[in-house]
Amino acid sequence: MLADVKAGREWTITKHGVPVARLVPISRDVRPLEEWLSHLEARGVLGPAPQNPRPLPPPLPVEMGLARRMLDEDRGSPG
Repeated sequence: MLADVKAGREWTITKHGVPVARLVPISRDVRPLEEWLSHLEARGVLGPAPQNPRPLPPPLPVEMGLARRMLDEDRGSPG
């Protein structure tokens, strides 16, 4: 599949016949991150990071094992 994509072909990935993703070639005009950020700053979309950002609040409490159960559920695994 990767050889096909490198040659310009696109693949649609399905789950039980339902499209869920596409594998496509990267555009030739992809810019390096620093160049892209500079471009967005020049357009006024982004601004420089604040010198003294406010601290993040503490994380919300999460029930023990919740993340594992959600991951298992998403994967279709029995709990």
